Amino acid sequence: MPDDSLATLGSGAGTPGTPPEPHATASATPAAPNPLATLATSAVPDPLATPAASTDAPTAAPEPARAPATGRAVPFLMVAGLALAALNLRPAITSLGPLMEEVRSGLGMSATVAGLLTSVPALCFAVFGIAAPRLARRFGPGAVVCAGMAAIAVGVVVRPYTGSTAGFLAATALALAGIAVSNVLLPVVIKTWFPDRVGPLTGLYSMALALGSALAAALTVPVTAVLSGSWQSGLAVWAALAVVAVLPWLTVVRGRKAADGTTARPPAAPVTGLRVSTSPTAWALAVFFGLQATAAYITMGWMAQIFRDAGVPAGTAGVLLAVTMAIGIPLSFALPRVAARMRNQGPLAVGLGLCGLAGYAGLWLAPASGAWVWTLLMGLSNCSFPLALTMIGMRSRSAEGVVRLSAFVQSVGYLISIPGPLLVAALYQHSGGWGLPIALMAGLMVPQMAVGMLAGRDRRMEDEARVRH
Repeated sequence: MPDDSLATLGSGAGTPGTPPEPHATASATPAAPNPLATLATSAVPDPLATPAASTDAPTAAPEPARAPATGRAVPFLMVAGLALAALNLRPAITSLGPLMEEVRSGLGMSATVAGLLTSVPALCFAVFGIAAPRLARRFGPGAVVCAGMAAIAVGVVVRPYTGSTAGFLAATALALAGIAVSNVLLPVVIKTWFPDRVGPLTGLYSMALALGSALAAALTVPVTAVLSGSWQSGLAVWAALAVVAVLPWLTVVRGRKAADGTTARPPAAPVTGLRVSTSPTAWALAVFFGLQATAAYITMGWMAQIFRDAGVPAGTAGVLLAVTMAIGIPLSFALPRVAARMRNQGPLAVGLGLCGLAGYAGLWLAPASGAWVWTLLMGLSNCSFPLALTMIGMRSRSAEGVVRLSAFVQSVGYLISIPGPLLVAALYQHSGGWGLPIALMAGLMVPQMAVGMLAGRDRRMEDEARVRH
């Protein structure tokens, strides 16, 4: 997301009761100071501790957005923390796909239960994503993200050694709860604490997320081989990355507490605000997000198995999945910039969807012989995720609107994505092949392109949603 489309979304700007300034022209909005160059020591404001007055009067004359003041070390720690946190948002999921066959055998898990396992991420993201704004108002987003990284570490290291399917699912849910709150809050932290670096830092966030996905998919099988072939160790080793991510967030949170002179903020007063659910654009975004998440989790959970069933060795199948994730690394940086320069992002949504349809056709007709081509196409299609994040930021005028829209879109979207992996698993088990599951995946891509066109229109959620009085 480039700077000029989201630079006015930082909270803490303007007077109480006045929303941040809507996007205008570069000359009309004074440039916010660079937080990486700020030397004054003060507390980082809570981006969700919004004043009691709300967006009831969105046309009131706002003051320009101002970057929050930070200490000398805090911005650098924040950048490191953002990158490390983003690295941890997918390994708990993508490390499982290459070892799914071993996990099923070790735990006595049926294909249907394995399908449930691939749906657990979406369920946890929906349930815990709803709680993220409330937790951030109570404890501050930095503290919540820090706790999320700790939950990831504990869940990932515990789940392989529980010895049962139920224990594996419970520990996985703990790790995914940490991922869920970070999914919602990290983009808000970027927009609020670095309002004049939104584009580069959102690109860094998206790239780190894609890199974490790719590393876990590519290295899990080789690491498992090095660790005496133990699938438990091959999954648990990724907890170390989450432990490292906790450290910068601990430092930032402790420094903020010292500056505030308090251990936690009191709860912010409830904000009278927009009913996001009354906005057609919000619903279009939510459905688009849900359908792209469906495709992504089916890919992460089952693509390696599709290749293995076609005769591709397990190690190569893991590498192919990793390449699918890795394609998003450079594109996740470039795509938000391209999208924000367009008045309508719908054509991008359609183009990515067509890549997905071509990839599914290849998986159906010649999964092994054209594996690298289909991998490339599926990787391009999965870039609908950074496109969705970009559109969330562009479809709202204010920081409070971004928070509400992000929580709504991600929670509703992940709920929509839950049945997809389950249906794929059920069709695979009952049909004995991948023809019907791939047909389902291709069929879901058509409505994804349709709602992507609707979500990409040049609209703002505040112009459509009713205000709660």
